[in-house]
Amino acid sequence: MANLCDRLIQLKIEQNLLQKDIAKDIGIALRTYQYYERGQRKPDSEAIIKMCEYFQVSADYLLGLSDIKERR
Repeated sequence: MANLCDRLIQLKIEQNLLQKDIAKDIGIALRTYQYYERGQRKPDSEAIIKMCEYFQVSADYLLGLSDIKERR
């Protein structure tokens, strides 16, 4: 299964987004988001929730624990 880094990159590409726009929209620094995509830093629970809401996916999907995108 995919991991958080893979999922973030995949969702960014699927939705034709830029890192800077994602970071701005969820209220974190661009560098912080870049660290998440590279696997150099792990997001806290608040950041995970924001990213799930932003991408409209479940936390299990974002974290690579499930292949089901839909939130329940």
